[in-house]
Amino acid sequence: MKENRRDRDDEGRARSARPRDGLGRPLAYGAPGVERQPEGVVRTPGETLSEAQRLLDAGKPFHAHEVFEDAWKSGPEAERALWKGMAQLAVGLTHAARGNATGGARLLLRGAEAIAGFRDPYGIDVPGLTAWARELAGRVAGGEEVDAAREAPRLTPITH
Repeated sequence: MKENRRDRDDEGRARSARPRDGLGRPLAYGAPGVERQPEGVVRTPGETLSEAQRLLDAGKPFHAHEVFEDAWKSGPEAERALWKGMAQLAVGLTHAARGNATGGARLLLRGAEAIAGFRDPYGIDVPGLTAWARELAGRVAGGEEVDAAREAPRLTPITH
């Protein structure tokens, strides 16, 4: 009988225990990686935005997408489309920074469309984010290389 070397739990679900780089790409077992975001964390909207912004600013949009995914899965039904759209923006930036122009542009546009109907919930700069996503999607589709940290959007306006 062939031994299953894949990282699975007792029910056969992937555990994703391999180390990852800052853009979420799997690395070889034993390689030093970027600490993963814990899954299933319930945060307030403000905590979600703060943690996601910290990760985006550090050039880790894949990890920011995981924070948004927690909000989408644990938040109220009326806000799920907002948080899913925010996750799509972050993963769109991830794909763009990995060099996947088609997937990056598509996800940036899909995320922009998903959040466009919201009116600045929790101080989220919806008009600014949708403009950022559309502009970046155009550049990515045109073949421009993307640095995730340099392209990180502001989720909320800077206040002093």
